Amino acid sequence: MSSSFASNVQAKAQGIAKEDYEKAKVLLSDAARSGAYLYPFRGIFYFLTHKSLWKPFSSRILPTLGLTAGVFAFMFFFTYLPQLAVLVFVNGPLAVFTTVLLILNESSTIINIISRNFLLQDALLDTFDGTLVARNATEIVSEGRQLKSGNDPIGRLGKIVKGPFKKFTPKALIRYIMYLPLNFIPVVGTVIFILLQGRTRGHFVHDRYFQLKGWSSYQQEDWLARHTGPYTTFGTIATLLEMIPLLSMFFAFTNTVGAALWAADIEQKNMRMTYGTAPNLRESAKKAE
Repeated sequence: MSSSFASNVQAKAQGIAKEDYEKAKVLLSDAARSGAYLYPFRGIFYFLTHKSLWKPFSSRILPTLGLTAGVFAFMFFFTYLPQLAVLVFVNGPLAVFTTVLLILNESSTIINIISRNFLLQDALLDTFDGTLVARNATEIVSEGRQLKSGNDPIGRLGKIVKGPFKKFTPKALIRYIMYLPLNFIPVVGTVIFILLQGRTRGHFVHDRYFQLKGWSSYQQEDWLARHTGPYTTFGTIATLLEMIPLLSMFFAFTNTVGAALWAADIEQKNMRMTYGTAPNLRESAKKAE
């Protein structure tokens, strides 16, 4: 009887594993087709080659660099050895590296919470809208702010009509703390932790775009559910880039540019992930009403 029970449990476990594998394969396929993983790198190139987008970045560089250096120095000086002492029991010699990854992620999270809510919110908003203007997506930007005449995309940005990005919520911090114990699993746990952070991050990269579109919460959730793979890959790469010490602020801006380039391509129907989605989204919106 016990062997029959064990066989039944094993069969169910194999079935669940196969189902999860198939889901992961579909998500990776969607991500690959969309090309979303390229946009953080396109954002870097576009930002570096368009000086007109540098003004919001340069206006915040000194205070944010000070914050970044201070947080990284504090975290490594005060928390590296205590966390290493814990992780060495489960990760062995690899704890030297996994502890560094953990502290980089923790520091990046702290910097993001402080900077995005108190230092960079307006600058990132201008960067996102300015990139859309530079890509000639002025019609959608005009839904959220007044636009002036001229050739400078940042200079054309006028008074904000629709409010800025969402501020940090306690839910994001609670979710982060919940996932922290994954780092006790050698190597794989740290990778899963970063992927989960990337998925969470990916859900917020187009907050401004959805706001400009005037989508309801239901419409946003519907869109994100249909494109989990692309947003997770974008969010994961963006997270990894912003974990790099002293360059996290720079990558916060280039990731914002990348997200805006992605939004512009979606808006201009230059991406496969848009095909056939809009009609379904409209149907879902009608049902919600």
